[in-house]
Amino acid sequence: MSDATPTVENTNIEQTNIQSNSHEMKLLKVISLLMDYPSHELFADDTLDVCKDLVKNSRLISPAVRGEIADLIDSLTNLGELEAQARYDSLFERGRTLSLWLFEHVHGESRDRGQAMVDLMAQYEQAGFAIDAKELPDYIPMYLEFLAYQAVATGDEMQVRMDIADVSHILAVLGARLIDKQSEYASLFKALLQVAGQPLSLIDDELANMNKSEAVKLAEDSLEAIDSEWEEEMVDFLGAEQENCPSNQTKQHIAQNLGQQAQHNSITPVHWVDFNQTSSRANSQSNELQSQSNHLKNNTLKEGVQ
Repeated sequence: MSDATPTVENTNIEQTNIQSNSHEMKLLKVISLLMDYPSHELFADDTLDVCKDLVKNSRLISPAVRGEIADLIDSLTNLGELEAQARYDSLFERGRTLSLWLFEHVHGESRDRGQAMVDLMAQYEQAGFAIDAKELPDYIPMYLEFLAYQAVATGDEMQVRMDIADVSHILAVLGARLIDKQSEYASLFKALLQVAGQPLSLIDDELANMNKSEAVKLAEDSLEAIDSEWEEEMVDFLGAEQENCPSNQTKQHIAQNLGQQAQHNSITPVHWVDFNQTSSRANSQSNELQSQSNHLKNNTLKEGVQ
């Protein structure tokens, strides 16, 4: 027989699967709530107890990770609102290494980050997901809340998993850094990797890279490295001091002026005098004057005789 339209029984099974998937994806809402700033609402009524029950019954994460998240919830309960907020500030609000904004780890402060946020905001609007204007769209708790909303709206669990997998490298980096700080918040990032079907070895790889970088840094800070750096960067302080000394600059200025003056004098034409030729010409003129004088004397004598 040809393919028939779905029977009522098949339709009910499909709807049951969608409801089951959306119920499982409520875990994303719980993770979003725990990862966000521990506001007063988190400690109101029995919110933390409800979160703990949802985590305990989730089939998307391993029992070990479920236990770690339960420990985080117990820790929040024991700390109370104010101390939990202080711990959160010291962990996530001190620098960019544990920034909870996705695109900051990808694009930094470049213009590409702005365009990526515009595209993500358009995705939110297209899905009918409204956000608070004061929040950036790439804030991880908000992104998880959007994915939980999408799971309910579309029932497409696979697409939600793929969306988380697209940012798994960022989640692994943050998880590794939190483990390095011995923080219970690392369990949330382990859970997200498992929801996306990614191995927790991604976090182990990041930890290994961090240890290598730390080893290199320690080697660079060793006494031998410092001595070597000083040897390579010797500075001639005396030469630098003489070069910048005001008196030395004055001497250099004077020497420069003298050099320019000497150059100018060398350009002036030189008239050479032939002293022999000058002496001969003077003697000739003297003899001529003597001859004229004798001539005058002779004429005077003749006139006297007459």
